[in-house]
Amino acid sequence: MPRPKLQIIIGSTRPGRRGPAIAEWFHSLALKHSGFETELVDLAEVGLPLLDEPRPPQRGRYEHEHTRRWSDTVRTADAYVFVLPEYNHSYNAATKNALDYLAREWQGKPVSFVGYGGVAAGARAVQALIPVVTALGMVPLAHSVQIPFVRLAVPGDGTFRSAPGLDEDATSLLDELLRLAEALSAARPEPRPGHPGHPGKKKEPQA
Repeated sequence: MPRPKLQIIIGSTRPGRRGPAIAEWFHSLALKHSGFETELVDLAEVGLPLLDEPRPPQRGRYEHEHTRRWSDTVRTADAYVFVLPEYNHSYNAATKNALDYLAREWQGKPVSFVGYGGVAAGARAVQALIPVVTALGMVPLAHSVQIPFVRLAVPGDGTFRSAPGLDEDATSLLDELLRLAEALSAARPEPRPGHPGHPGKKKEPQA
């Protein structure tokens, strides 16, 4: 059987962000783990505007090319890890916006988080996002990775410095995510042609 595909999604889009350094660290661990086919997805490069689709995403009838591209990206994955900053005791807007754009593409797939921030280590952002991903039909792991005092973890040179035990914690998360991804993938029905999750779906013509 082919390996399940894991997308590691960088949630922060602001200049000076530390998310890419953390995502690269996690990505390197995922490559060593070798249980997944892995892909880094940077929301800053995806470049979604604030949600501007006129129809609910559950219909899968997307008007804008940026939405169709995002749908094509997300539907290929079997599992997700969001690298998530904490802003004001919660998640950041770009992450929530990216989730809200789609619906069926997320359904029935496992998700976890690498949260980062100050003393709370991103935990409040992760906890705030769990009801969101659950409402979208995703299956969140109880296990997530938290990185406190991110300014010390990613200093001026932009290189992430992993704390003792953090690599092992992240690898344990990957083990759990792989088991759940394999179980859910086996149980997930094959999408119908024309469904947003179907690999052979045709793009709608531009309006």
